[in-house]
Amino acid sequence: MIHNPIIEFDKVVFSYGHTEVLHEISFQINKGEVIGLLGPNGAGKSTSLKIIAGILSADSGIVRVEGFRLPDEAIQVKQNLGYVPEVAILFESLTGQEFLELMGRLHDVPEETLQFRIAEILETFNLTSDRVSRLDAYSKGMRQKILIGSALLHNPDLILLDEPLSGLDVNAAIMIKDLLAALAAAGKTILYSSHVLDVVEKVCDRVLIIDQGKLIADGTSRSLMAETNQPTLEAVFRKLTGAAETGPGVHRIIAALQS
Repeated sequence: MIHNPIIEFDKVVFSYGHTEVLHEISFQINKGEVIGLLGPNGAGKSTSLKIIAGILSADSGIVRVEGFRLPDEAIQVKQNLGYVPEVAILFESLTGQEFLELMGRLHDVPEETLQFRIAEILETFNLTSDRVSRLDAYSKGMRQKILIGSALLHNPDLILLDEPLSGLDVNAAIMIKDLLAALAAAGKTILYSSHVLDVVEKVCDRVLIIDQGKLIADGTSRSLMAETNQPTLEAVFRKLTGAAETGPGVHRIIAALQS
């Protein structure tokens, strides 16, 4: 039995216009857990994260974060939340330093603490020399580092990550994976949506799989592999979501290229 969950989703329904995207999804997440959120494109992963972040409001059902009811208490939720969206529009006229300062001040981080944290984040991400460059001159990977840094500046207890490794080079991606493990060890709760299943398998305590707006699996990677008699989380995902075999498509493209 789960006690005092930090996130509660109870029969949540959400629609875009006349299209229902989430169909009475229910799950709970405990404090300190690292949860992988998986599903095909359009399954409802990003929508679920946006509802938890207070960006979207559910049509029906109950959503609570740290005991606060959404959407009524969205401001209280956002105060202790770090969120890295899959697609973000930055204030491109600001420099990297200015953007981080803005995000930290919006969360009332004391100025001395803020400047120290910004300096450490920029140094860790090899962005110190670029801190005075405008964001419109940053590469995709550089922007992603700034987004991740801005989500952590106020030291939130709950962190939502939607494809956080997008655009990062190999070294940065490895560092982020190690950072997630360290944050989890520090007691943070992390909800991590990704298509990189081997990373989810390595860093997540539990896995939630959404398909066509419904929760179809909830368990550890090991338990899901045992239940489905599959050797890897990727194989579990393929079986549960009915993903098509890739072999025929690959052979078809190769044959076309060789013709």
